[in-house]
Amino acid sequence: MASQKYFFYKGIFLNPLDDSNCEFLSEGLLVVKKGKIKNLLPYAKGLKKYSQEMTKSNTKDFGHALVMPGFFDMHFHWVQDDVREMPKDSLLEWLEKYTFPTEMKYAKAPYAEKKAKTFFKKLASTGTIGGACYSSIHENALHSAMTHAKGEFVIGNVLMNMNSPKELTQTNDASLKLTQKLIKKYGDRHCFTPRFAITTPPEVMSKGSEMADKAKCFKQTHLSETPAEIDFVLSIYKKIPGFEKVQSYTEIYEKSGMLGKRSLMGHGIHLSDKELKILHKTKTSIIHCPTSNAPIKDKGLGSGLFDFKKLEKAKVSWAMGSDIGGGPFLSMFDVMRSYVDQNKKKGVKGATFVKALYRSTLAGAEILGLSKHSGNFAKNKDANFIVVPLKASLKPKNAEDALKKLIDPFARSRQNYDSLVTHTCLKGTFIYKGK
Repeated sequence: MASQKYFFYKGIFLNPLDDSNCEFLSEGLLVVKKGKIKNLLPYAKGLKKYSQEMTKSNTKDFGHALVMPGFFDMHFHWVQDDVREMPKDSLLEWLEKYTFPTEMKYAKAPYAEKKAKTFFKKLASTGTIGGACYSSIHENALHSAMTHAKGEFVIGNVLMNMNSPKELTQTNDASLKLTQKLIKKYGDRHCFTPRFAITTPPEVMSKGSEMADKAKCFKQTHLSETPAEIDFVLSIYKKIPGFEKVQSYTEIYEKSGMLGKRSLMGHGIHLSDKELKILHKTKTSIIHCPTSNAPIKDKGLGSGLFDFKKLEKAKVSWAMGSDIGGGPFLSMFDVMRSYVDQNKKKGVKGATFVKALYRSTLAGAEILGLSKHSGNFAKNKDANFIVVPLKASLKPKNAEDALKKLIDPFARSRQNYDSLVTHTCLKGTFIYKGK
């Protein structure tokens, strides 16, 4: 009976530790007991140590496949699945033309339920097991997302009270009452989610933030994605009493109570030094979405290049997100590729695949306060991992080489990243197994 306590997994292991370090085992053994990681060691050593416990029924050899932690996608809109490959435009025009009409459909409960079931199955199949998710304004759509999300996600219904289509506009009072109701129902799984300063007034942001802070919920919104968006935000707020003298987009969120250690700001591309100081002081995190920010010819919105070095110099924490549907594909492999590729093209050094993996796994877990039990293969963490086969002819030398060999071949057929994963394991249980 002793053998049934353990499960053993053999493969090529990548274990992200930080921006520049990723443990690499060309032949490794992961030892799991009761859904927890008990060891990760070279296969030969593992065989010596655990030969008595290893049996045919509890040992799985993944062959020439990479095994790495499951992904944390820290910024995505599940209700935008249908618009992610639509023609891209400038941000504000794209929202008006494609996104808002699509989100209106989620008012119907059967539609939202059917879509949630399909979307979150698909998401698990790409290896994403946690993160931060935006729903539509509708209560029923949020319930469907909470029901079908597989993994550790914080999810929020977007709040839209002004400068929004009639069908997607709520009263301030209705937004706040719904926020209170959802926090009561879901606790810290609920994420307070004003869409952005353009659609949500200071009163709603401020009162909702108080509720979220009291319940220790995360808060998320968009910040400084495009210059046109920033100009529009400032033109609105200079007419709002108490905000006439604000100098920046970040300052608006600071005055509205939106910043803090549980605050996730999507994009943050066009930020001044003064804004970065505010973000550092308040311990606010930025979520970088390279595929969404990429040039229009690359299926992005053309918002600009994210200056990760400037952020790190200012000691602002950050992680990666797909921004579905501004980003066209669900897989974080495509997000990692885009981050490396965009920086390489601009001659920016330091944007490695190892860094991209860390920012797509452990960094997200750290920001969500989950790194004690998720994000990499440290002892006693949950057994959360994905399996990705590698061509037999490819013999990686280290973690960087392994990721490059895996990701580079699909740069011209990016849709294939969504089907690279053959197994997704969450807390020791496989939530996805490919055919």
